[in-house]
Amino acid sequence: MDVKKITVLGAGLMGHGICQVAAQAGYEVNLRDVKQKFLDRGMEMIRRSLSRFQNKGVLTEQQVHEILDRIHPMLDLKEAVAEADLVIEAIPEIIELKKETFREVDNYAPAHAIIASNTSSISITELGSATNRSEKVCGMHFFNPPQLMKLVEVIKGAKTSHETIQTVMEAAKKMGKETVLVKKDVPGFIVNRILIPALNEAVALYWEGVADRDDIDKAIKLGLNWPMGPLMLLDYIGADTVLSITEVLSQDINVKFQAHTGLKQMVRARLLGRKTGKGFYDWTKK
Repeated sequence: MDVKKITVLGAGLMGHGICQVAAQAGYEVNLRDVKQKFLDRGMEMIRRSLSRFQNKGVLTEQQVHEILDRIHPMLDLKEAVAEADLVIEAIPEIIELKKETFREVDNYAPAHAIIASNTSSISITELGSATNRSEKVCGMHFFNPPQLMKLVEVIKGAKTSHETIQTVMEAAKKMGKETVLVKKDVPGFIVNRILIPALNEAVALYWEGVADRDDIDKAIKLGLNWPMGPLMLLDYIGADTVLSITEVLSQDINVKFQAHTGLKQMVRARLLGRKTGKGFYDWTKK
């Protein structure tokens, strides 16, 4: 199947970036959210990002205008998915909310449309079971920020067809992404299965007083050649997101993935990182 029209559900941290990447690749994109203020904020972030690309000489002013013309923000879900070939869901990591959204999309989208989830931890098979098109449901996991990160994990659910996987991989490649195939629908997929326990251990080192924040981040940057330290990365991702993935890994795979008390405390205190202004670092000054 040839993808021409894409709908992105959710204009937040990941959704607006996925929308921008798709529009930059030449796709017509409907960007849908539940409130006008979320759409406005998402569009503002897209404009800001495109402006940075223009200032760096990556895009011309004309190209920026053309990209923005291909993005259609809207509130009505039925209208948003009515002509979509590919729907990419990027709403909060709440399973019942995602399943309800998938049920609605299944009712309104064309029969040929693929529904992909940008989830970082929730079962693709379970999301597919909320629809009557499980063979056309898969995972399409972008990384933050989607405008810069090259990787997309494509995840096969229990009933996902080979054609669906191929179509989504081709669409991702058209967006300039490198793809990896996750052949089994397991929590955390590839990257988060390895990354999240590492972030959890960094929290443990900090909260147990083994080393200071800056030394933990410096050690991993220089010792493992990470572009940023684990505590700063955790602030970028959000402590709440890391905690929710940790809980899924712990429940569905092994108790060894259990979240450290310090991580739970940070979420209770709303020290989530960049999104709330403070986490391990103070983002209000940056």
